[in-house]
Amino acid sequence: MDKKKYSRVILKLSGEALSGNNKVGIDPLTVSNIAKEIKDAYQTGVQIGIIVGGGNIWRGKSASEMGMERASADYMGMLATVINALALQNALESIDVTTRAMTSISMEAVAEPYIRRRAIRHLEKGRVVIFGGGTGNPYFSTDTTAALRAAEINADAILMAKNRVDGVYDADPVIYPNACKYEDVSFLELVNRDLKVMDSTAATLCMDNNIDVVVFNMNTKGNIKKAVEGKKIGTTVKGR
Repeated sequence: MDKKKYSRVILKLSGEALSGNNKVGIDPLTVSNIAKEIKDAYQTGVQIGIIVGGGNIWRGKSASEMGMERASADYMGMLATVINALALQNALESIDVTTRAMTSISMEAVAEPYIRRRAIRHLEKGRVVIFGGGTGNPYFSTDTTAALRAAEINADAILMAKNRVDGVYDADPVIYPNACKYEDVSFLELVNRDLKVMDSTAATLCMDNNIDVVVFNMNTKGNIKKAVEGKKIGTTVKGR
């Protein structure tokens, strides 16, 4: 049974989602298609904030594992998310969706500084707000950024758009074809069973603030719109 439509959400996109089949970098056609999907969801009247990762350009964790100092590697990753945010902003505005890009690291020449009340006001005015720069601090993932911003702006849910993954499974479905998919799962189960949907910091933030997380396949046309409408797709990780 479908749920009530969400009124304000955070859409979490991976950086890799912007690269298409290229695996790295930004593919303009892919970004354009994602923007159209977001516009379809936006036209339902939902208020949308977007967190986009930077893994298509730079992965701070991988760099640190190769010997680079972790904080510097993470700051580079934060800058990569800003590049992706600007690419997505341009694609949305080219199809007449009003946006604001906000960054947690001050760079006024390209985006507004993140201010909670200003972000909420933009959403209330019907603007899509794209949050770049992560939390502004090293050692935190963009999953945690999504949970933090969702709590700050009082979002109903985080829509976690996955690349070619249609929900949460009890094992990796690529390796284990008989893996079982969850329709609903609690955050406690998520952490205890190490289901790897999001990191434990993000999961705890969502659990403590009663924020649902909807995990779905973004490669299926219309899924972002279905998610904001409360249609039963993917897996819902229950915040309540």
